[in-house]
Amino acid sequence: METKPISFNPPTEDAPAILLPVAGSVFAERAERFATLAEGHKLADWLHFLGRLARAQHDALQALPELPPLPAAALEQARQHHMPPLNATAAERPAVWREVLRQLIAALLPHAPAGSVPLLGGLAAADDIRLEALADGLLHGEPDPAAAGELPLVAAALQVVFTARAAHLDAAQLQKLDTPGVCPCCGSLPAISIVRLSPAVNNLRYLHCSLCNTEWNVPRATCAACGGDKGLALQQIDGSDGKVRAETCDGCKSYLKIVYQEKDPRVDPVADDLATLALDLLVDEAGYGRSGPNLLLVNAAG
Repeated sequence: METKPISFNPPTEDAPAILLPVAGSVFAERAERFATLAEGHKLADWLHFLGRLARAQHDALQALPELPPLPAAALEQARQHHMPPLNATAAERPAVWREVLRQLIAALLPHAPAGSVPLLGGLAAADDIRLEALADGLLHGEPDPAAAGELPLVAAALQVVFTARAAHLDAAQLQKLDTPGVCPCCGSLPAISIVRLSPAVNNLRYLHCSLCNTEWNVPRATCAACGGDKGLALQQIDGSDGKVRAETCDGCKSYLKIVYQEKDPRVDPVADDLATLALDLLVDEAGYGRSGPNLLLVNAAG
């Protein structure tokens, strides 16, 4: 495992603090990225499956009925109390997420291995009480280990609905929270961070929400988990191109991966994260625990 020094790039005054997801492209671009990463990969079958899942998420999001807007009073209350307006663990979930789940399963079934068909069919037939229990456990960070095969699909459906709701907010009405490592839109933990390459946000680092795909700026050389700036290092696999690295913190013994658009403008936070599990294994063996989950891989957090 190779260690790289960390550089610090302060944000400019014009750089947006929060980037909301683009509903028309976020999942479609992710599907394409999974397909690219799968070529010649040891986990090609799994990555191709995730690509089909991301494509199904895109289709479901485009067909999703318009959700009721967040009331202005609720948005103002969230601002006053420094709370996320779409608080994933406090707000009532739109019931349509369960229909989205069934849509995703229907899209995947024609391509599913025979061994996965019973699991998909059972999840599609599950009653609302069980589905809501699975969602509660996932969003509260207490996923049911007995449902490990079902939870990525539950997560995928929830991502569609929360992404749709986040995309319809006004970023100018949002604010970063007192806890920098928590999504200012839905309160979830970040899956990964990305150093973006564009005129407005060139070389700035954004944490990427594991649930609603919102991104928020945090300074580089700052731990996403504890906010400290001491004992940080960037780790990468020996001989890699540095496209994906892990930022480790000796202060809290956590890590979170970073992807770099300057290395490849097509990188996707979720897809490139899941295609580099070998890096997770290396830093885990070195004694660091992952600080945020990738919800498409249950127990992907330390």
